[in-house]
Amino acid sequence: MDYEFLRDVTGRVLVRMSMGHEATGHWFNEEVKTNLALLDEVEQAARALKGSERSWQRTGHEYTLWMDGEEVMIRANQLAFTGDEMEDGMNYYDEESLSLCGVEDFLQVVKAYREFMQQS
Repeated sequence: MDYEFLRDVTGRVLVRMSMGHEATGHWFNEEVKTNLALLDEVEQAARALKGSERSWQRTGHEYTLWMDGEEVMIRANQLAFTGDEMEDGMNYYDEESLSLCGVEDFLQVVKAYREFMQQS
């Protein structure tokens, strides 16, 4: 999972993720922004879930983060899309709306995001 942190002209941090993990970047850009307390909550949940059978979920304005002891799933809240609305042979493109990765990989991105945010 490759990622890149950028600052726009206003100084806002933007996250770009590799193909297949775009939703993770969108989660940082839409849900986290400068709310590092949300990252604290996610890291605390990851520690609590390690080695257990439980799961944890945090629903945000645009994206929901779901996590168990091994995997993180980030899904766009509007992904509840019914197939009845499409013509036959058409597929709903949701690659940028759903992302799966391992907990350890995700926590590495969280750590790198924090470090980038602290840079001036």
